[in-house]
Amino acid sequence: MLTAHGRVETPVFMDVGTRATVTDCTPADLASVGAQVVLGNTYHLMLRPGVDVFRQFGGIHRFMGWSGPVLTDSGGYQIFSLPNARTLTEKGARFKGYTDNQMHLLSPERAIEVQTAIGSDIMMVLDECIDSTSDEAATRAAMERTHRWALRSLAARTNPAQALFAIVQGGVIPELRKQSAGFLTQHRFDGFAIGGLAVGDTRSQREDITAFAAELLPADRPRYLMGVGTPPDLLMAMLAGVDMFDCIIPTQLAGQGTAFTSTGRVRITRLENQRADVSLDPACACTTCKTFSRAYLHHLFKAKEPLGARLLSMHNLFHYHALMADSRRAIEQGVFAAFAKERLLAIDRHEHSATPFA
Repeated sequence: MLTAHGRVETPVFMDVGTRATVTDCTPADLASVGAQVVLGNTYHLMLRPGVDVFRQFGGIHRFMGWSGPVLTDSGGYQIFSLPNARTLTEKGARFKGYTDNQMHLLSPERAIEVQTAIGSDIMMVLDECIDSTSDEAATRAAMERTHRWALRSLAARTNPAQALFAIVQGGVIPELRKQSAGFLTQHRFDGFAIGGLAVGDTRSQREDITAFAAELLPADRPRYLMGVGTPPDLLMAMLAGVDMFDCIIPTQLAGQGTAFTSTGRVRITRLENQRADVSLDPACACTTCKTFSRAYLHHLFKAKEPLGARLLSMHNLFHYHALMADSRRAIEQGVFAAFAKERLLAIDRHEHSATPFA
């Protein structure tokens, strides 16, 4: 995938830098763990630091010191997560900003205006995200509004160097997903996202809908599964033909003392790690694993030292990017199905939960 700030090898996991920073990591850290794309959030960046700051700096790349590609989410999920603090109409979402207590309107046009100022390489249309298990009438209404907003977003784009992706909605109802994909793929979007998952659905539902929706999308455009997920989620979605992923899980769980390893999750705060004179993951080549013992990492978390979360964040992101690099090699060699099966057997034992991750 070619962008204004470089080439991206897919499938790719994109590190979530909601407020123009990936938690606990510098841009140099991101480069060292293999990051290709950083994701920012229009809703948060519109409120702080604001559009004028991005215009002053010429965009997010110079502002945050990251020279690689950037994707910006439009803020649809944040609108969904504020059910009691916003008013949704055909114009857009009106809400009180948490930084200034002033009323703001995030419309499709405003979302594109903000993302244009941010200077992201890939912009997302504004969509209406609802609980994926909502009834058919509510799901259809949100889907149809998403379609109308997508066309308004497309009309509002002014810089053709910034790619614009549409978002397929429809909850867990296959017929609505089919209608959404059929409508959006008639228009000249640069890529297509599968949205509205990991918001109430089960893992089984998520996998089924992802596979169904991905099959409906053009093979010559990137397919992006938004907000998902764990390493097994990624493997299953890649089997379905998905190219792009983002999720806060690697850094969020790192902050809670959880690491992803070649044999599954490790909770470093458990007593069993207090004197463990072994690396976090002997199969991992990251700096954390090559330098520090589980005992030391355990100590950092018990002492509430920020370095603990930073070292686990670095490890988790390295683990994710290594998984993607290994997957790309397996795809090129024509053995991805066997590769995915082997990896799932090794790491999937901690992932069987009815509670979705986002």
